[in-house]
Amino acid sequence: MRIGIDVGGTNTDAVLMDGLNIVTSSKTPTTADVTGGILSAVRQVQAQSGVQPDEIDAIMLGTTHFTNAIVEGKRLTPTAVIRLGAPATVALPPLVDWPQRLRDTLGKHTFIARGGYEFDGRQIAALDEKEIRDCARQIADSGVTAVAISCVFSPVNVEMEETAAAIVREEIPTARVTASHNIGRLGLLPRENAAVLNACVSELAQQTIESFIKALGEFQLKAPLFLTQNDGTLMNAEFAVAYPVLTLSSGPTNSMRGAAFLSGTKDAVVADIGGTTTDVGVLVNGFPREASDTVRVGDVRTNFRMPDTYSFGLGGGSLVQSDPVMVGPKSVGYELTKQGLVFGGDRLTATDIAVAAGLADIGDRKHVAALDGQLVTNVTVHMETMVADAIDRMKTNPDPVPVIMVGGGSVLVGDELEGTSEVVRPDHFSVANAIGAAIAKVGGEVDVTFKIDEVPRDEALEQAKTEAIAKTIKAGASEDAVEIVDVDEIPLTYLPGNALRVRVKAVGDLQSTA
Repeated sequence: MRIGIDVGGTNTDAVLMDGLNIVTSSKTPTTADVTGGILSAVRQVQAQSGVQPDEIDAIMLGTTHFTNAIVEGKRLTPTAVIRLGAPATVALPPLVDWPQRLRDTLGKHTFIARGGYEFDGRQIAALDEKEIRDCARQIADSGVTAVAISCVFSPVNVEMEETAAAIVREEIPTARVTASHNIGRLGLLPRENAAVLNACVSELAQQTIESFIKALGEFQLKAPLFLTQNDGTLMNAEFAVAYPVLTLSSGPTNSMRGAAFLSGTKDAVVADIGGTTTDVGVLVNGFPREASDTVRVGDVRTNFRMPDTYSFGLGGGSLVQSDPVMVGPKSVGYELTKQGLVFGGDRLTATDIAVAAGLADIGDRKHVAALDGQLVTNVTVHMETMVADAIDRMKTNPDPVPVIMVGGGSVLVGDELEGTSEVVRPDHFSVANAIGAAIAKVGGEVDVTFKIDEVPRDEALEQAKTEAIAKTIKAGASEDAVEIVDVDEIPLTYLPGNALRVRVKAVGDLQSTA
């Protein structure tokens, strides 16, 4: 059996699954310390099912904890950046496009050393190991232990980044080092930014994940802990400590994977309405469609894999304004059960409107019986329009599409939306995010460029597949249960030398349950 957990801004959802069968589920308010909400959710599913701790094979956790830290600019670790790219890249130093508030938090510990490659693997400049050692000693003197290392075209050749990382670890034994080729794709600044984001939450990740494991241990749960990644797959706790940035946007991804499982539909638009926000994404063959462009996280441009989603401020806790009609983006969040009218509070929320309109049966309806009927109608239409507009924004053609509604807040809208062919609200829709976590497999991905004049196409593809499989196994998959699920070849015709960019994705069953 597996326990899937998803920690949202308002609720923490948990589900117990026996194979592909849902045994029981729970929804509890998220707590300020995150861990308390997780414990409460696990306690509920154990009490409801009577399952014993030794019957649990694995625990899958999705969390927005690290995303929130970056967006809020809190609990981030001062981070040093070493770029291997002099003299070619000195015009644009590291962190050049970051918001000032985040640059101040990370500190001014940036270095540009000799090194880097052309797209075909030729050196821009040779790596100077003494220079790297000098940079590392300066970092050590500053007391900084989080280090991000980037190199021009490192996805083509990882040697310089790995050599520099080894030197930094020699000089700073306690250093948490992130090499950009393990995080981002082609494109120096967005890939470097992704590596820096990973490094600056690395200490928080270690503390948080250790606290998760300790908390689960209070229930005598000794099953391995896995965290969900933003591509719908899993990574083990050790891998997550090293690469916490891969959890960013995992919440919407879990919901989309859960929606595909619950509905049996692999190609559709998914609208996940939570307590504070609504996330709209597109399922392609059962997995979220990936963003094709750079994605901003906390106003920082990055280029690692992220789901293509559109988020806006509509949720069960969204505050309602009557004149003019406005819903969100301000929300009472996890205090809905204290502040919402139907719960005896004094704030008019989207949930109150849904109850008054007969769309939901939550709290005590008598508290909203006196609401003006025209106001209820106007706000209901406004909320449905917000969702319909978001769906249109994510569609690739004007034809009506099937829409799967999930999340506890999906009761805010009815079963008919403009621009849709049908609205599907499957059983267990309110905990689709936790179900998506529970059914996830382990994944790994590579994005590399080859010069076909030197490496034949078939050999290049095989190398990329082998590396993707190795990453998947390292993330926690069983060696005999890994398969390649996506291969993308992009001829780079604008470059000399017949270059080919290859992206490969592999997934596999968990090692503990294979």
